[in-house]
Amino acid sequence: MSADVLPDKPSPSYSSDEVLELRKPHEMIVMMPRSARVTLTGRRIYSALLQVAQTRLVALPAMPPADFMFEAPLAAILRTTGSSGSERTAAKKYLIEMRSLEVDWESTAPGDGVKWRGFSMLSEVALEQRRGENWVSWSYPPTIMAALREPQRWARIDLDVLAKLGSYTAVALYEICARYRENPGGVTSRKPVAWWVDALSNGPGAERREWRKFKNERVKDAIVEINAETDLDVDLIEHKQGRVITEVQFAVRKKRQAAAARPVAGEPVDATLVLRAETLGIREIKLEGLIKEFGDERVRAQIEVLERRAANKSLRTIDNAFSYLRSLLRNEPPQESAPSGNSAAVAPDVVPAPAPTLGAVAAVVKDEASYLREQIRVIKQELAALPPSQLQPWVDQALQDLARKGALNAVINRRASQGDVLHGMLGSAVVYAYADATYGPEWKVEPDASSVPQAA
Repeated sequence: MSADVLPDKPSPSYSSDEVLELRKPHEMIVMMPRSARVTLTGRRIYSALLQVAQTRLVALPAMPPADFMFEAPLAAILRTTGSSGSERTAAKKYLIEMRSLEVDWESTAPGDGVKWRGFSMLSEVALEQRRGENWVSWSYPPTIMAALREPQRWARIDLDVLAKLGSYTAVALYEICARYRENPGGVTSRKPVAWWVDALSNGPGAERREWRKFKNERVKDAIVEINAETDLDVDLIEHKQGRVITEVQFAVRKKRQAAAARPVAGEPVDATLVLRAETLGIREIKLEGLIKEFGDERVRAQIEVLERRAANKSLRTIDNAFSYLRSLLRNEPPQESAPSGNSAAVAPDVVPAPAPTLGAVAAVVKDEASYLREQIRVIKQELAALPPSQLQPWVDQALQDLARKGALNAVINRRASQGDVLHGMLGSAVVYAYADATYGPEWKVEPDASSVPQAA
């Protein structure tokens, strides 16, 4: 049977009882550097970026524009890849270089050859400080975006497994073999030895090693590592012409093993779940508190709901993702098992209700901090309903206020030019400029209950 007769791909899903995996398109399995070396940490980081992007793309109702920027906390990306905080400086340097680093993407299928030649790994990348944290924003070439969102054929890559592998060759070989995990033939494609050296090396082709040396120096150790640390057993198969080894393939067998158990009390929270939460703006310590209160399965299911909600740009921006997630959990009735396909049905207030009047807010909100948060929420609804011509003067005033305070930066200017004006620091400045002028400076202070007009 042919090595490349593969079963039909299952429909994409992120079930609440599965670990989130990267569905890596077959045309992105083999990455051959052209312009510079790719480090082990760099390849792991790139896989984590692909996973975050794919999660966002699946949640979006349509393909975003070519300049769409994904974003995530750098510390969470590093933690997911198994990298330590001490590697943060090197990671930042590598991310900047990734924009100019060119690679060839090849398929492992016989005769397919190069799929995409000379692609930059990222179209754009930026690093910025947000509330004392490093955040990374990035975008891809449109071809990669399309392949990520709707891969025709793909391999399941678990970032937790990649984090256990200690060499670039082991990571590259595991990703190739993972494509053949379910293959009835149990072997990879048969390729020339020079192809395997290029596919498993982290440097350009000019640095190619002789197969015999490359096998002894890197491949043998990579096989041992994969067999010890992953869900696969891999064996090398060499084909000779006379006494010369000309072609190579690998036998791939899936290990029989019990499903991984969910974390129990006292165990660290799944790093992938932490990454997903922090990308939404929820700190790890707050996520841990929710898991202790509601359980891992319910939190995981409702994070999926929150991801879909955050991706829907037709709805208002979520100002406090932690509060929203906690509200989802508190409004969801406890169940024996988390819903797998329709968890979005339990989301409260997914379609915003009509904005209450400012005077009515005090009747339902008791403490001052909650009162101010609710006032801001209501005012943002008012601003979102304004025509662009009426909203723009308040944006201009907010930009002037930020510039006067020395808080205006390139990120805020970019968001203003893109029309993203109602969240973050710029959103707060717009709210305050509008509310102070419209309702007076006392809008922030909760009135006495006796002074609130009563409904007729």
